[in-house]
This record gives sequence, structure tokens and C-alpha cells, in this order.
Amino acid sequence: MNAYIEKVLRDMAPKNASDVHITSNDFLRYRIDEVLIKIGDSPVSEKQAEEYIFSLMSETQAEKFRKEKELDFALSIEGVARYRANVFYQRARIGCAIRLIPDKIRSISECGLPEEIVKAFCNKPKGLVLVTGATGSGKSTSLAAMIDYINANRACHIVTVEDPIEYVHANKKALIDQREVLFDTFSFHNALRHVLRQDPNVILIGELRDFESIQQALVIADTGHLVLGTLHTSDAIQTMNRIIDVFPEYQQNQIRTQLSFVLLGIISQQLIPRAGSAGRVLAAEILVATPPVKTMIREERGHQIYSVLQTSKQSGMRTMNQSLAELCYKKIITFEEAVARSTDVEEFKKLVHSMGIISK
Repeated sequence: MNAYIEKVLRDMAPKNASDVHITSNDFLRYRIDEVLIKIGDSPVSEKQAEEYIFSLMSETQAEKFRKEKELDFALSIEGVARYRANVFYQRARIGCAIRLIPDKIRSISECGLPEEIVKAFCNKPKGLVLVTGATGSGKSTSLAAMIDYINANRACHIVTVEDPIEYVHANKKALIDQREVLFDTFSFHNALRHVLRQDPNVILIGELRDFESIQQALVIADTGHLVLGTLHTSDAIQTMNRIIDVFPEYQQNQIRTQLSFVLLGIISQQLIPRAGSAGRVLAAEILVATPPVKTMIREERGHQIYSVLQTSKQSGMRTMNQSLAELCYKKIITFEEAVARSTDVEEFKKLVHSMGIISK
């Protein structure tokens, strides 16, 4: 690894940086609490960018990148941290985004997740739990916390399929096999096609990225396994629609029925800068697949599920607006940040007004 880029990576944790961006003919930049900060006194040349980025890759990875012009991979600095990198080309020049993976796996409560509900998901012998949100919303951290809880509390076999492996788990009460696309398997599809022969109890799918992986996740959950996975969707209703819409129209009624049987819950996340201090805090919409919710999924009444989310606090559910309003009420985030993150600003303003946060 190039000495300078190694120093940049080593300095991420002390500077509270979540990401590093390398772009040809521009400054290196840290992302600190969602703001990009320039590194150093001068831009990085195209030659320097190539040197920095290729020094992070193995020969196998470099060959794959040259062939496909896209690559996700993980790397580590011993005694410091692990990192997830995405390498790409832009305007025929190389670029890279590198994310810091904290060396310590946070607990469910440390992530800011509702402990009782999420632990209940993890204790289920079978079903499907989805963690959703945009890139950088903490999905991997939440899933790592859930796997760590299962690892500490259940004598079971956990198989993960990841691209790349981010958090490394040591066996505790459970046995964990972590498989990385490219090194341990050719693809998500290939790994999931064979996973049931590996005697798993819990399967983590790093990303449900296409028709095949979504189809296999439903089948695996339907055959008596607990499946955890992620989707790049912003809320529970959009997540269910994405799963159903990826299938041909003639299959969608069948998929609604299958999803209603296997779904345990959906956690939709955002990470928001704290008010008046460094760091970010989790806002999360929580859907629990109660019998009424399952019936609504089967009967194509998804538009009614939001009302259930709003009124089912006793079941552990909440909307994103309710989560934002609670954080705003406790002064953990600013009103302005909450408004910027809300998908229904008028509803949010009515909600915070009822809590006495602002005047109407």
C-alpha cells in the first residue's frame, strides 16, 4: 500500500471521517458528518490517483477492475481498521470512494435501533428481515449488530454472502461462515443457489440487488430459515413494492402471498448529523409484519399499511416522521435537519406541533 494513502486511511478514525474520496486532478477529501473536507495543499494528479488506488488492490482485483471498470472490495490495516472501497472510472479517469468500517461491532442498542423489536426478529427461527436505506445510512452496521447478537445467543449456523465482507465475525455460540463474492463464490446468485446444502439456520445476503437474489431470498425464508438482507429503498412500503414489482406481472399475486408468509419486519434507516456535536444519529422507520399487515400485503392493500405504522406503537412500529419528531423533541437533531429528511413535510410539521416543538 502506498505510504501516503495509508496515512490518510489511518487518520480517518481520529478525524471522525466516514469516507475518503480520491478523484484525479482534484483534492483528496474526507467526508466528516456528511460534509466533504479537502485533504492536503494540492490536487492529486491522474498518475498519483492511479498509484494510490492500485496500491490498495491485489493483482486479481486489479485485473477484474481493468476488465469490468467497476470493483467493490475490502481492505484492512492491521491493528487499525477495515475499509470498503469502490473503484470506478469517471471521464476516463480513475476514482475511488473508501468507507471506514469500525473495528468494534456495535450492539443493537448502540446502533440506536429499538432493542426489543430487533432482538425479537433475531430470535425467530425463520422469516425475512430487511434493512433498507440509501448508501451510507448504516445498513451494514445494523446487520452486523444483529448477526453479533445471534452469534452470542443462538447455537446455530450463520452463512453470510457479501460483496465485499465488511465486518469480520469471530465464532461465539454460533458457527459463522462468511463468503465473499469473487474470492469465495462467483456471484450472489451462485452462492444462494447452493446455500441450503450448507446446513444453515441464518443467512445474511449483503444486498438484494436483482430478480435472482430477491427470488432466492423469498424461497430460502419460505423453507424454514431466517434471512437478513438489504435493499436501497427509503421506506417499508417502497420496499414491498420493489420486491413485488421485480417479478413478472403474472407472478405478482403469488409473490404477495409468499411475502406475506415470510416477512418478519422492515427497518428503513437514515443517519442524521447530531445537533451541536460531532457524529450522526439513527432515525428508523420500523414495520412489524403483524397479521393485519400480512393480510394487507396479500390483498394488495399496501396503501393502508402506512396508517398501521402510524397507529401501532404498541407493536413496536413507527414511521420515519415519528422517529424524526422524537429525535427533534429530544434536541438530538435540529428541526431543519428533520424537515430536510422528511418525505412528508406537512405531516411532520403537524406531528411536531402536537409535541409543542414549533408554533403552527
